[in-house]
Amino acid sequence: MLSSLVVYGDGNQTRSFCYVDDLIDGFLKLMNSDDKIVGPINLGNPIEFTILELATLVIKLTKSPSKIIFKDLPLDDPKQRRPDISKANKLLGWHPKVNLEDGLIKTIDYFEKIIKK
Repeated sequence: MLSSLVVYGDGNQTRSFCYVDDLIDGFLKLMNSDDKIVGPINLGNPIEFTILELATLVIKLTKSPSKIIFKDLPLDDPKQRRPDISKANKLLGWHPKVNLEDGLIKTIDYFEKIIKK
């Protein structure tokens, strides 16, 4: 069964995606850090991708015949989401290591193994 991949709006809104292993590494560095660190520490990946780029990459990596369809953008959907990780980098020496494509490949491989069980 062919299903479509829905993109809201024109797909030009940007998001930043951080692989779970990078987040866990950041959490561990924060938990093991000096108690003098105060205030919020943003963890994430500051590299932005459009939602359309993400959808296109997912279709490519999964070798899916799915087509992208566009639907109305919700009114409360932000145009951009990008974390400022400068404090995490400065105080913890932390930055993400896994890029979007590698993270998606790992995620796809994981779920393909589960589906085959």
